[in-house]
Amino acid sequence: MAFDSLSEKLQNVFKNLRSKGRLTEADVKTALKEVKLALLEADVSFKVVKQFIKSVEARAVGTDVLESLTPGQTVIKIVHEEMISLMGSETTEIKLRPSNEITVIMMTGLQGAGKTTTAAKLAGKYKIKGRKVLLAACDVYRPAAIKQLQVNGEKQGVEVFSMGDQHKPVNIAKAAVEHAKAHGMSVVILDTAGRLHIDEDMMNELIEIRDHVEVAQSILVVDSMTGQDAVNVASSFTDKVGIDGVILTKLDGDTRGGAALSIRAVTGKPILYVGMGEKLSDLEQFYPDRMASRILGMGDVLTMIEKAQESLDEEKSRQMVQKMKKNQFDFEDYLESMNQMKKMGGIGALLGMLPGMGGSQMKQIEDAVDEKKMARIEAIILSMTIKERQNPDLLNPSRKRRIAKGAGVDISEVNRLVKQFEQSKKMMKQMPGLMGGKGRFGKKGMFGKLPF
Repeated sequence: MAFDSLSEKLQNVFKNLRSKGRLTEADVKTALKEVKLALLEADVSFKVVKQFIKSVEARAVGTDVLESLTPGQTVIKIVHEEMISLMGSETTEIKLRPSNEITVIMMTGLQGAGKTTTAAKLAGKYKIKGRKVLLAACDVYRPAAIKQLQVNGEKQGVEVFSMGDQHKPVNIAKAAVEHAKAHGMSVVILDTAGRLHIDEDMMNELIEIRDHVEVAQSILVVDSMTGQDAVNVASSFTDKVGIDGVILTKLDGDTRGGAALSIRAVTGKPILYVGMGEKLSDLEQFYPDRMASRILGMGDVLTMIEKAQESLDEEKSRQMVQKMKKNQFDFEDYLESMNQMKKMGGIGALLGMLPGMGGSQMKQIEDAVDEKKMARIEAIILSMTIKERQNPDLLNPSRKRRIAKGAGVDISEVNRLVKQFEQSKKMMKQMPGLMGGKGRFGKKGMFGKLPF
């Protein structure tokens, strides 16, 4: 995640605070200097950092804190609370009008921020919520923009309104709203043009659309990988066009994450969603408290549970648990478990939401969970016949050679997978309490003892 480096540095600072037991005012100030340096290195705005440290210090050096039973823990709690406050305290939703009225959402931002893809991601979210959505292709300058929106719209099952690239964006926007009215649609998302940098023509075009179409929400899409530039872009759009909220993209990348910690404080506008991947489902609601917990290494179990609820087929999961308990788990189930794990973002993404996971720990996990190895395992299983998947006992040497050839791997990899699979089944048989009996996933989780 974007905050891995910051998270690791802050966890080291807090580890020192906890180990001291009793704290002096000098201890707190020394720790806050390290926090300040870590935030600045994460590309958080200097003014924001200065105010943040001032607020934490004002609360942390009081007698009631320093003389409390756990002063280190109390200081960490204060940092956590102030970080939540910095990012907005409350979760903010895009305000939609009643379903019998049309809500027009205008997507804005620079070229390359991921605006067109984000528009489609957002459309998909509203479709799931039961809204009839229309995507409008108002970017007439970038050659592939209209086609990209059409492709993504089709994937999401959402209609895309286009008039080609020979009409003014404001006229396309007006026609899209009329089309939505005529076809009983309640949400119109305008994908407007971006530029390589802010210029007057772009701003005037957005203002013209806003003046001629009743835009309910203007949303700025910002590339979090651009760091402080993202904050400057947000400030310019706020001043010149006016925005109601921000969506941060590429927060799953190797970025310093300063934009997420600065934008609310600099612009006064909330972060609504964060893009956590390239798939059209990779758009997460932004929760300031959960993000603060992730940054400080406290994990984000709530988001992990929500991902499971959204992605996993409950009936299939229940059946799989029963098969595990009865030692009837086969390669078909194994393949299904891998698919469900992928839907949730993969093992690394899920483990990254657990407390204490971040920085070097996550690097070790990522090294251990080799995605290429996972792909080879999937290829091996897919090279089996359905009968072989359902009854691994059929896998004699000649069948294994055929499977290895079909998967493009050495037969030793097939043998290794079969051996690991058999060991896992034995382990499940020896541990009938593996599922924990507590909820759908149990103590170790549904996939805790599988060999991948």
